[in-house]
This record gives sequence, structure tokens and C-alpha cells, in this order.
Amino acid sequence: MLEPRDSELGRRLTDVRASRARLVDAFDAERRRIERDLHDGAQQRLVSLNVLLGLARLDAAPDSPVAAQLATAQEQVTLAVEELRELSRGVHPKALTDHGLAAAVGNLAARSALPVAADVRLPDRMPRAVETTAYFVIAEALANATKHSRASRAEVHARLHTDTLTLSVRDDGIGGAAPEAGTGLIGLADRIAAANGRLRLSSPPGGPTLLHVELPCR
Repeated sequence: MLEPRDSELGRRLTDVRASRARLVDAFDAERRRIERDLHDGAQQRLVSLNVLLGLARLDAAPDSPVAAQLATAQEQVTLAVEELRELSRGVHPKALTDHGLAAAVGNLAARSALPVAADVRLPDRMPRAVETTAYFVIAEALANATKHSRASRAEVHARLHTDTLTLSVRDDGIGGAAPEAGTGLIGLADRIAAANGRLRLSSPPGGPTLLHVELPCR
């Protein structure tokens, strides 16, 4: 008598997981589209404008007010280009699309305000959905460590074991990380669950905090 109910519950859970995965895939596809639009549209126009301003400065008298105004305008355009690049990296990093997880995590570590030792050794490219999930898990974990942990350093480790990507993010901060604390862990756990992954968190008071994730690659 219980079997039909159990079967129906299993189907519902499968449908929920599939629906969640479709939503995550659609969201990631939209991220990639926005990144392309930013890179190929607005960013390229600003770069072209910067070149035109540089040419105009060559035609202006070196010490004239016009030359000074052009120099100021060119500095502002340069800042705008850099800000747009940072924005596009946050939406969906180009390095992840073009070069894979190791390169993207290396860039993330280099830009982090918290010193990060990244050890990501993978034999080949992962499926796109796995790379995207892993990247944003690492990015969110490092952002949490920077904002909340009072850590002095963090470590990122990733390896492929058969058909499972295992990754960990560790910091030497004060610990106490918990989903109910509102540090983004619930959204992070949802993304991992949508990829049929597993998440383990160890963050005792006083630290350290260790986030361990397993993502199937099949």
C-alpha cells in the first residue's frame, strides 16, 4: 500500500530537481549572454572612444586647455572600461568560458582582497554546467571569507576523481559560518543541490572554516 505513494513522491522529487536544474541552466545562459553583450558591445565602444580621444590629444597643443580636457576625458573613459570589465567578470568571467576553471579561479585569486593560494589541477575541461557551478561556489566562498571571517588567508583546492570534481575552500578566520547567518550559504547550497552535488561545511567557533564540495561530472 505504501509503494505507490513512495513512487509518486520519488517522481515529484525528480521533477523538482529537474526543474531546479533547468532554472539554474537558464540563469547561467542569461549570465553568459549579458557578459557577451557587455564585452562585444559597450566595452568595445568605450575602447574605440578612448582611441579617438588619444588621437585628438595628438592634434591639440600640448599645454592648451583643450589638451587638458581631453586627457581628463581619456582618464575617465579608461576607468569606465576597467569598471565594465570588473562588472562583466562578476556576471560571467570570460576566462571561464575560454580557458576553463583553473584559469578562472587563478584570476579570481589574483583579484581577491584576501590572499588566496589556488591549487586547481584538472586533466581537461569539465562540462560547462560543472565549471560554472564550481566557479561560483568558489567565488561566493571567498567573498564570504573576505567579508565575514576576519581571515588572513584562504586556500582553494580542486581535483577530478574519476567522474567527480572535488573542491574545497579553507580560510583561517574566526569560524561560525552558518546558513542562518545570511552569508549566502543557502543560495550556494541550492546551486550545488541543483547540480546533484554534495556540500559539507565545517566552521567551529574560532575557526578555521572548511567548505568541501563534490560535483558529479557525468
